[in-house]
Amino acid sequence: MSEVKVYRVKGRITKPNFQTRFQKEIRAVKPEHAVEEVYKLLGSRHRVKRFYIKVEDVEEVIPEESTST
Repeated sequence: MSEVKVYRVKGRITKPNFQTRFQKEIRAVKPEHAVEEVYKLLGSRHRVKRFYIKVEDVEEVIPEESTST
């Protein structure tokens, strides 16, 4: 059985008229699933295409240290 972990995904969004950094904490089984969830969330909230999102770091977080989940 797979164990769900908390991952902190950091990166940046660089569109021609919008640039910002982001940090999201996502519950997922694998780091790849956490990155996919970030693509979905940012794409729906900010109307950002995937090629404008640059993921720089994915790290596992202890659930007690998590701030947003």
